[in-house]
Amino acid sequence: MRREKGAPVDVMGAEKCCDRTAPPEVMRYQVLLSLMLSSQTKDQVTSAAMSRLKEHGLTVDSILNTDDAILGSLIYPVGFWKSKVKYIKQTTEILKQQYSSDIPDNLADLVKLPGIGPKMAHLIMDIAWNNVSGIGVDTHVHRISNRLRWVPKETKTPEETRINLENWLPRELWSEMNWLLVGFGQQICLPVSPRCAACLNKDVCPAARLSKDHRKRPLPGPAVE
Repeated sequence: MRREKGAPVDVMGAEKCCDRTAPPEVMRYQVLLSLMLSSQTKDQVTSAAMSRLKEHGLTVDSILNTDDAILGSLIYPVGFWKSKVKYIKQTTEILKQQYSSDIPDNLADLVKLPGIGPKMAHLIMDIAWNNVSGIGVDTHVHRISNRLRWVPKETKTPEETRINLENWLPRELWSEMNWLLVGFGQQICLPVSPRCAACLNKDVCPAARLSKDHRKRPLPGPAVE
């Protein structure tokens, strides 16, 4: 179902938003910023914001020399753009002062940066440093893992889902989990009204079976997402 790689994440995800011809430290900085912008934001909006930033000049020094109002206009309308302006400036200043305008090469220091959570940090480690430190679990991976019952019991947060997945999923598959399930969630296993009829997992997916039974007769208990 992901063979064609035609989902938004495949052409506009964080790995596609950075300039691979830039110096390595600049490329890594762009990966970090693209993931900061992507939170609560569609890939299309993130990609457009990254294009504007790169045209403006997307390096540590150029961002530090950019007025907050101008930076805001460049990233708008990403989700929570006002807060992200603040996080970008704070994080970029730390990178300038403490990391010689590069980014941290370990998970512990990445999550200390303003605006960087565990999901972003694991993806940064994978994309920017080619070091798989963990599974990047966003809302798509979290939702689909629960629908497929890939976790022993329902998990409430992406971080809880990550821990459960890493307990059984072979480490060599961790890197591809995010882009596979994000694209699957964008095209087939939608948050609302998933396209179960078009899904090759429909005969083995607990959520699909429950949804099918629910159409036949009302079921007690909470509705499937």
